[in-house]
Amino acid sequence: MHPQDLVRDHTVYSCVMGSRAFGLATEGSDTDRRGVFLAPTPLFWRFEKPPTHVEGPADEQFGWELERFCELALRANPNVLECLHSPLVERLTDTGRELLALREAFLSRQAHDTFARYALGQRKKLDADVRTHGAPRWKHAMHLLRLLISCRDLLRTGELTIDVGDRREELLAVKRGELGWPEVESWMNRLAAEADEAAAHSPLPAGPDRRRVEDFLFRTRRASALGSAQPHPDDEVVQGTVGGVRPGQD
Repeated sequence: MHPQDLVRDHTVYSCVMGSRAFGLATEGSDTDRRGVFLAPTPLFWRFEKPPTHVEGPADEQFGWELERFCELALRANPNVLECLHSPLVERLTDTGRELLALREAFLSRQAHDTFARYALGQRKKLDADVRTHGAPRWKHAMHLLRLLISCRDLLRTGELTIDVGDRREELLAVKRGELGWPEVESWMNRLAAEADEAAAHSPLPAGPDRRRVEDFLFRTRRASALGSAQPHPDDEVVQGTVGGVRPGQD
């Protein structure tokens, strides 16, 4: 089976990510699509295993195989956790609904470490730009601030929200370079400190509910082996709002 056929025929969940999901889209913004596909269980019985991820078939499209996606989410990978919380859902099968119902099972205080490590890596790149060019790449600075806000609020509330809401204009001002680097740098430092403080009193559990996720994966693989879990052209596909989730728009 061609990798892109897995995305086309076996996607259980897909959404729009990037600026459109974050509430930061402007004219000309790309539409980044992310998804999860369920490789048919019999494919794992061969020497050559199905891919853990696939790029395409559309531009700016990327998909993970369900097991790989769950592994990354259990490790509190920021990109994967945010994918589970996109407000812009384009496709959702029954298996996808089960996956979304597990969102809280993936959340834990481990997110503090993973988000912080990712933010530190991005911060080093921004600092290098300032040393070399006298200014950072402002779009990247904006997205780092958004990530830090998301991390702090997750640790404070136990809920992950990726839409920036009423912070949109302030963050877009950063993207346009209307705030000086010292001011932006101070904002980043303050958010990081607030996240550190929130981590000490977070309502999140110390670790994810790995057993619950593993049970879901086992049942899904078993059902696939029995031929009853694969998306079919007649499966229900979300095209409207479900549980506060609205479809993406180009």
